[in-house]
Amino acid sequence: MNIYTDIPSPAAKEAGLAASAYGLLNHGLSNLRRVYWNLPAEALYEESVFRGEGSIANQGPFVVHTGKHTARAAADKFVVREPSSEEYIWWGSHNRPFSPENFNTLLARVQAYLQGRDVFVQDCFGGADTDYRLPVRIITENAWHSLFARTMFLKPESLDAYKKHVPEFTIIAAPGFNASPLIDSTRTETFIILNLAERLAIIGGTCYGGEIKKTVFTVLNALLPFEGVLPMHCSANVGPDGDAAIFFGLSGTGKTTLSADPTRHLVGDDEHGWSDNGVFNFEDGCYAKVIRLSETAEPQIYACMKRFGTILENVVFDPRTRKLDLNDDRLTENTRAAYPLAFIDNALPEKRGGHPKNVVFLTCDASGVLPPIAKLTPEQAVYHFMSGYTSKIAGTEIGLGAEPVITFSACFGAPFMVHHPYKYAQMLKAKILKYGARVWMVNTGWTGGPFGVGKRISIHHTRALLNAALSGSLDGVEFHEDPVFGVLVPRSCDGVPSNILDPANTWPSRSEYDRKYDTLAARFIENFDLISREEHIPRDLEAAGPKRRR
Repeated sequence: MNIYTDIPSPAAKEAGLAASAYGLLNHGLSNLRRVYWNLPAEALYEESVFRGEGSIANQGPFVVHTGKHTARAAADKFVVREPSSEEYIWWGSHNRPFSPENFNTLLARVQAYLQGRDVFVQDCFGGADTDYRLPVRIITENAWHSLFARTMFLKPESLDAYKKHVPEFTIIAAPGFNASPLIDSTRTETFIILNLAERLAIIGGTCYGGEIKKTVFTVLNALLPFEGVLPMHCSANVGPDGDAAIFFGLSGTGKTTLSADPTRHLVGDDEHGWSDNGVFNFEDGCYAKVIRLSETAEPQIYACMKRFGTILENVVFDPRTRKLDLNDDRLTENTRAAYPLAFIDNALPEKRGGHPKNVVFLTCDASGVLPPIAKLTPEQAVYHFMSGYTSKIAGTEIGLGAEPVITFSACFGAPFMVHHPYKYAQMLKAKILKYGARVWMVNTGWTGGPFGVGKRISIHHTRALLNAALSGSLDGVEFHEDPVFGVLVPRSCDGVPSNILDPANTWPSRSEYDRKYDTLAARFIENFDLISREEHIPRDLEAAGPKRRR
């Protein structure tokens, strides 16, 4: 809704200066009030404040409240089922089918809704490797969503490039439009619907910025495998000797925190591709969970909370002093910060690295039974990659409570995977073998007992273990084979108490530990059996998984 219909907005005169020749009529958008093309962050700040979309907090970050949706509405995401893509899509709970007819009807209603309204456009790219980058267009109803898109994605480098930009995928985000489930065949008033044939996605009924980010990621997960590029839900960094490392994991497992290492150069914190050229970031920004963020443990990310250009979602602040309270979870546990990658001092400007020497699977084990670090064979890597075991942390999806929920999320990002997990797993194994990467599983969850009994593994110990793995210093220590999972566990590591390396030593009862470990193994076996039934997966892969002790 336009609040001030008769008062020119701050950027009204500059609204069309960076307009692409490929106009919005190509997306069926007509009779719009005003189109704001590719505004810079400063102008989008002014527009967002002018429209009452958020507030400027102490030292410059822009704070917004996303309303009833403070996390992804995973159950409201659909993919249009049409002939050009239906054969390769992994249909199920993450890729729910939607008919082309219903999509066209809903799209027409969104297009009608936007008539007479202002819209904001950001023309940008997904992918720092120019051989594989995807030109995208983000059309938003809210100015702050345009600021979010500009922060998160890669931008054209000149005014001429903006004017010549032709998108190969477009997202229309209209959070003020609510679907009617009876009319539109959606589950609720909220919807995130991808049409791969039309190269178009529509989003409505939610203000959560992560929906825009993850829609682009989902599209890249669909398209890049056809070009031999493995899309990955991972962070990445590069050591002083040029050795790249990638860190897979769901939200809350430490991808952002552990990759923002002051001794290594950051490639990116969340989404990457692995091509024959090496690893490259899909984005130009970071999107970090910031509830109870520690200045001591995470100094680089903490510093971003006090900068102009950072967008804070659902972070509480004092309305008088405008000072933030990062410990306040009254709105959500899933408080978020979106900020330019360049805000991290040691970030690589080119957002690219070589072929990874180390591949790390981050899992938050709420059972408290997995070792804090273990080395995997390529076959075990396939098994654990397809399993994607972790615990979902409170707030990252609608419906999660205070306790972590044990889950298996294939490829450590099942909601965003379009092909069957085995497709991505085969690509990962091929690259591990081709480039000689070592694979590690790192548990950032609990020790000494499950959630509610034990405690979270110290981030200082996790960093010490990771540094030892990445530097190669673990190569010289003695390993033993885990009796359940068969992975290799180091017996010692500088800076880490030896009893922590064997989690059984931290439990008050060995029999209770064994029982819990056997239960987890049973969950792994059951989950992998379900995945294996969906595709013609070699049965010998099961041998790379756990063995029950009872």
